[in-house]
Amino acid sequence: MADPQALAALRAAAFAAMPQAYAPYSKFRVGAALLTTDGEIIAGCNVENAAYPAGICAERVAMGAAVVRGFRHFTHVVVATDAGTPTPPCGMCRQVLQELAPDCRVISVTSSGAEAEWALADLLPYPFEPSSLRDE
Repeated sequence: MADPQALAALRAAAFAAMPQAYAPYSKFRVGAALLTTDGEIIAGCNVENAAYPAGICAERVAMGAAVVRGFRHFTHVVVATDAGTPTPPCGMCRQVLQELAPDCRVISVTSSGAEAEWALADLLPYPFEPSSLRDE
């Protein structure tokens, strides 16, 4: 369990990333922040594209930014939105989180103060894993 100060900083980073989102089509701005096992915070925001499938979610932007900085282990991810209710990561983001953060806690927060928390394993109970690639 992360300390309350670290989680508060993680929430703040996710909210700080949210206004940076490029979301001209959906108007749904999302900020995300990952907490590494080293205590570092890496943020990301969603980046849409006119060719819709080319867009990328905030969680995957944060993961990419973390990986390029050499981080491979994460304990928490916070997803911040203006939605009325907390929004968990999409299926693709759940799968990406599973690869490097299978034991992470997922926290979704809204600008109105609503919050929900899940274990990633509860959101993605049967993931496709590296062992799935082995022919045994």
